[in-house]
Amino acid sequence: MTRFFRRPSILAAALALGLQACGGTEVASDELLPAASEAVASPQPLLQDAVPGDILTALHAIPGLTVVSEAPPPAPGVRHFVLNYDQPADHRHPEGVRFQQRMTLRFVNAEAPMVLGSSGYGISTRSTRLEPTALLGANQLLVEHRFFEPSRPDPANWKLLSIEQAAADHHRIIQAFKPLFAGKWISTGASKGGMTSVYHRAFYPNDVDATVAYVTPNSYGTQDPRYVSFLGKLGTPECRERIRGFQREVLERRAETAAVFAARTSAQGLTFHLLGNDKALEFTLLEFAFAFWQYGDASLCPEIPASGSSAETLVDFLDGVVGLSYMSDSDLDYYAAYDFQAGTQLGSYASEERHLRGVLRYPRQYDPRTLVPFDMKPYPFNPFAMPLVEGWVKAFGQRILFVYGANDPWSTGAFDVRSRNDSYRFYVPDGNHGSSIRALPEADRAVALERLGAWAGVPATIPLASLKASGAEDIHTGVVDRRRVPPRD
Repeated sequence: MTRFFRRPSILAAALALGLQACGGTEVASDELLPAASEAVASPQPLLQDAVPGDILTALHAIPGLTVVSEAPPPAPGVRHFVLNYDQPADHRHPEGVRFQQRMTLRFVNAEAPMVLGSSGYGISTRSTRLEPTALLGANQLLVEHRFFEPSRPDPANWKLLSIEQAAADHHRIIQAFKPLFAGKWISTGASKGGMTSVYHRAFYPNDVDATVAYVTPNSYGTQDPRYVSFLGKLGTPECRERIRGFQREVLERRAETAAVFAARTSAQGLTFHLLGNDKALEFTLLEFAFAFWQYGDASLCPEIPASGSSAETLVDFLDGVVGLSYMSDSDLDYYAAYDFQAGTQLGSYASEERHLRGVLRYPRQYDPRTLVPFDMKPYPFNPFAMPLVEGWVKAFGQRILFVYGANDPWSTGAFDVRSRNDSYRFYVPDGNHGSSIRALPEADRAVALERLGAWAGVPATIPLASLKASGAEDIHTGVVDRRRVPPRD
């Protein structure tokens, strides 16, 4: 056990050095990294000093925490709070600028496990349950990612939007809340939320007892070519040809489709000052194949408009798969923090353009760095960040469960794990970006539930049938991304 504590900490130090090497990010110092002998022991629970059973009193006792509101009980015996937690913008210099990080707490009881949910984006303050929360009957603390409004420092020093700073956010939150909860801690997230959870584990491997990461990719560079190869194998040759034909026709008939695009987006009150309407249409079209498989499946292939369809029909289908607001000023402004991270550390995917030669006006320009509404020249891409995290997961990542969709393009960059680390990777057959534990084949689902229950110290016994009925609350994996409407309160 002592060896386990030391080796990941050495890896975390290597991560810090590697992240520093290419510039463009704030560098983790010792304050951002766990000490080799870091203990997970907590002081006496604050609940013992509060009115017995009064979680609200205990929350008020946490330094730097503000209870913004308590909602009506979302379920019998359950309480839901909206919280703000005071955080340093730079964990190396806590005396500097600070900001309020938004969270929600779903409280069941102090002895139940705690699920730490990372959205990777903004959050809604409405009560929802992540899948591990429902499976374990757990408490849930859902954290908004730094630099997503309103959890953004003022002024915003974008160099501080890095995986090491975000990991330190989660570390401080766990230190503050662990005295209240005696149960095991399970971190979770989907897509960028899963990435956030994994990065936190890489820097602070002993903060939580285990991690469930859904549809969590690991990309190389801002235009990772592996995604083009992956997409080139999905579906039948006929379906792939229909996708390519649709894309080409939209651009070949640009005068018609652009006019419809402009009329539809204007009617919706959308603007495109950053990119311009023409580039916004082309980038939206380039996104089509990826989005088609990310949230769709082969059943959509026959619905692709036939050649010669009206421009209105073509734009309608593009809207249904990608969304006409995808490249609008409002969407790019909301997702600037995501595109910044993709353009500096996280990486992203390349789009297939060979079949569009002669009709593209902005070849090879569809890149997250072009979508950030400010100059990215001071923030170069760091090519070492993701390979170092990938290496840590493969060599040292203990008690991590990855769930992927076999047809989800993001599965191109699936993390590799080792069974000797009590870590697992499962795929939902024909699954897309909404894949979950409950959608796994029976044998894999049984293993996932057994290990999750063992890690959490309680059986994962909620009947799967109950997860299919949302009841008064939504039960989900927590997927939020560029194709989803931003969370609203």
